[in-house]
Parts: sequence; C-alpha cells; structure tokens
Amino acid sequence: MFWDRLDDISVAMLGLTDDMRLVPMSHYSDRDEAALWFITARGTELAEAVATGPVPALHVVGDGGMGLSARIEGRLSRISDKAKLDELWNAVTSSWFEEGRQDDDVHLMRLDPSSAKVWITGGSASFLYKIAKSKVTGETPDLGEHLRLDF
Repeated sequence: MFWDRLDDISVAMLGLTDDMRLVPMSHYSDRDEAALWFITARGTELAEAVATGPVPALHVVGDGGMGLSARIEGRLSRISDKAKLDELWNAVTSSWFEEGRQDDDVHLMRLDPSSAKVWITGGSASFLYKIAKSKVTGETPDLGEHLRLDF
C-alpha cells in the first residue's frame, strides 16, 4: 500500500538529514529496488552534497488527498545510469533542461530508504466523514494507521 500511494504523489520535500532545508522535488518510486529516484541539476545544493558520495537524507511526503504522510530516511547518492535516466525522463523534466537528457547539468540521484514513519488514512473525503461522525457520536475519530517501515 505504501508504494502504491507513493506512486500517485508527484512532489514532496527532499533534503539532507543534518541540514533540514528541504526543497520540493519530484520523485520516481521504484518498488522493485525499494528506492526513490530524483532528477536535479548540477550546482544545486543536493547535487553538490552527493558529489563525493552518499549522504544521509530525508524525504517528507504529505498528501491528504491520497491519504499518505511519510517521513522517509535513507542515503542519497548520485548515480550515473543512462538507461535509468531514459526510463524516468518525461515532458515535465525536459522543461528544466534546454539540451534534454544530454544536458551536462542533468544529475540523477537515488534515495535508498532505511526507514520511514508512515501515516495512512482513507484520504480527504474519509477524513471529513470521520471528523463529522466524531462530532455526532462524541467518539475520537479513527483516522487510519501509523506505522514504521524498515527497508
């Protein structure tokens, strides 16, 4: 369920664990490898941070409509993989790079999660229903599951 809902969310916040300055990034989930992929540009703080090797990173997802909130921790690294870049490349990504996939500024990064704290709900409509029901019944609403995943 975690990977299914993550697939439907296009943007979340990515940053370094020791910095906490998160930036919006589109992620591409790869459930087979239990990894998240990102495309960024040379010169960004994240690209510079991974230039010399993997670093501890944090990806924060929050989408009430999909019913998923998560704090994903792991190691972020720069990867040179033309086939993977070709697989992930899309019209939105191409808007950022004048020379397309061949642009020297294109950097592919991979987050290998080690753990995640996850909150799963039924989504926005379910949330509103459960809150309204709690007002009528006086009971505390059950808004879903909270769990920890280890990868």
